[in-house]
Amino acid sequence: MKKKQIIIGTRSSKLALWQAEFVKAELNRLYPDIEIELNKIKTTGDKILDVPLAQVGGKGLFVKEIEEALLSGKADIAVHSMKDVPTEFPEGLHLAVICEREDPRDALISQMQNVKFKINNFQSLPKAAKIGTSSLRRACQLLSIRPDLKIEHLRGNLETRLRKLDEGRFDAIILAAAGVKRLGLEKRITEMLPFEVSLPAIGQGAVGVECRINDDFINKVIAPLNHLETAVCVKAERAFLKKLEGGCQVPIAAHARIGRTSLMLDGLVGSITGDRIIKGHIEGKTEDAEKLGLALAEDVLSQGAKEILDEVYGR
Repeated sequence: MKKKQIIIGTRSSKLALWQAEFVKAELNRLYPDIEIELNKIKTTGDKILDVPLAQVGGKGLFVKEIEEALLSGKADIAVHSMKDVPTEFPEGLHLAVICEREDPRDALISQMQNVKFKINNFQSLPKAAKIGTSSLRRACQLLSIRPDLKIEHLRGNLETRLRKLDEGRFDAIILAAAGVKRLGLEKRITEMLPFEVSLPAIGQGAVGVECRINDDFINKVIAPLNHLETAVCVKAERAFLKKLEGGCQVPIAAHARIGRTSLMLDGLVGSITGDRIIKGHIEGKTEDAEKLGLALAEDVLSQGAKEILDEVYGR
């Protein structure tokens, strides 16, 4: 393979750069002769920090500008958190690779005092505790169990969110465990929330690589980074999301995993206040991942999910 340069398009947050550097290191290991550069790009989602994402509206808030760089040739590949990636792609682009998934669960993080957590777990949150999150998905699930909780708007990168917690603005915050672990801050996790308490966002914990469909060289070079089991699971989750016409900021959750003989998929749609949660579960062959996602979406729609989503979008 002759010497060539590859430009990776990425957001500039510490976590996004960790992900881009991870992909860069993997490619360097496979192809020592290829020069790899990062092109740090500010997205709409990075610019609007004073408004909950659900109110900003639209899909692809964290990928649009990076996709424009791919189309204009300012980047050859884009590295994304899969939970930020819309189910539709601009013409000429596709999701070529999904890397092996980190822990997909949500993590509860409480304040610390003398190296100990002030609150030890979700069950021991005091009445009317202030919880920081901007995710409608997380909020609706927590409120369905604990309607007394006060859900407060929290945006910013991971370090900013932890700083706001440590300043005493919240009793606890909810973050994706994957990001906390990747940045080496695992000791800050108070409790990993079980799926029964908080089902994750679609694709949570997985890193995706997007590129131009017709760039044969790039497609061939990045192909070894694809992790088949993760790709199959995320495919099922994204089919569920696509059928529901949801973006990454709506109260939709799904998680797929592969057992000994089949693929198992759980999904839910919830109202913003958490008073209505519709859940579904389906199992089937791994090669039918997409069909299973669509079938589960049909199931929750038949249970009344459409009315809930129309209400959310109406807001």
